[in-house]
Amino acid sequence: MAAVPAQRCALITTGGTIVSRIDPATGLAMPVLSGQDLLQAVGEEAGEVEVHDFCRVPSPHLGPRQWVGLAPLAQSLLEREDIAGVVVSHGTATLEETAWFLDLTVRSDKPLVVTGAQRNASARDFDGPRNLLTALKICRAPAARGHGVLVALNEHVNAAREATKSHTVDVETFQSGEWGYLGSVVNERVTFHRSPQRRLHLPLRASGLPRVDIVPMYAGADGAMVHAAVAAGARGIVIEAVASGHVNGEMGEAIVDVMRQGVPVVVSTRIPRGGTRVGYGFAGSSALMVEAGAVLSGDLSPWKARIVLMLALQDGAVGPNELRRLFEG
Repeated sequence: MAAVPAQRCALITTGGTIVSRIDPATGLAMPVLSGQDLLQAVGEEAGEVEVHDFCRVPSPHLGPRQWVGLAPLAQSLLEREDIAGVVVSHGTATLEETAWFLDLTVRSDKPLVVTGAQRNASARDFDGPRNLLTALKICRAPAARGHGVLVALNEHVNAAREATKSHTVDVETFQSGEWGYLGSVVNERVTFHRSPQRRLHLPLRASGLPRVDIVPMYAGADGAMVHAAVAAGARGIVIEAVASGHVNGEMGEAIVDVMRQGVPVVVSTRIPRGGTRVGYGFAGSSALMVEAGAVLSGDLSPWKARIVLMLALQDGAVGPNELRRLFEG
């Protein structure tokens, strides 16, 4: 007789709007709720859930220092036979970065679902309980296995690599751009329309991650911020370029200069769709930067490209050929 699949889920809370409530004294929202408070709002439909209150902070306060503890916790829970899947509740501001970090570093066929809320618990139409229930349904769905880390809000399912926040307040905020949703959850039915084809695994091997800064290109920018990042200790730089990966001549010169100093540079774009590519020959163009040793991020946003570069630099220097394999894979 076949074993009955585990139905017990784990919930890791980190803070954000989903655990926030208005403080009557200030009229401003703050993260104050526990995982048990969230489950109480969902009710009996939540089923059996094991709660781990990892931290309780606004998501702009979450970053690499927390990630290096969060990933091992999620991995250990997923390795337990009695756990069907793991939900991470998170503020939406940096949710896509945490989800992508977990997708890169955690290895399991079981669902790991990151969810949040756009409205706090004091709102009449608080979306936290519905999003949490949706995430728990995904965790228990056999069809959700093998898709990597998922981002699920407003009953839509996105791949961590593709998910990006597209609106500051709309509950339909997370989108997958030109790729489209992976699936949806309607009532009790979890449906997947496709599976993410591009997966990358970079094991977490250090207790801390190297500093990598993002430097934006804008009209009239120069190379000062590129040099300042290196002076501040950046071991790598991601350029938030314009168009398909271009900067002006001054910034281009600064980028070539820091690469000569041994600092790897990855070029992304501020444009949400289309990615990076070569095609122009002017000073500061993507083609000339690549010729000098820079690596294009492909379809990865600057903030997601930064995470790949951080993990690639864990063990020290890494050459452009190895970096290209990571970003082109």
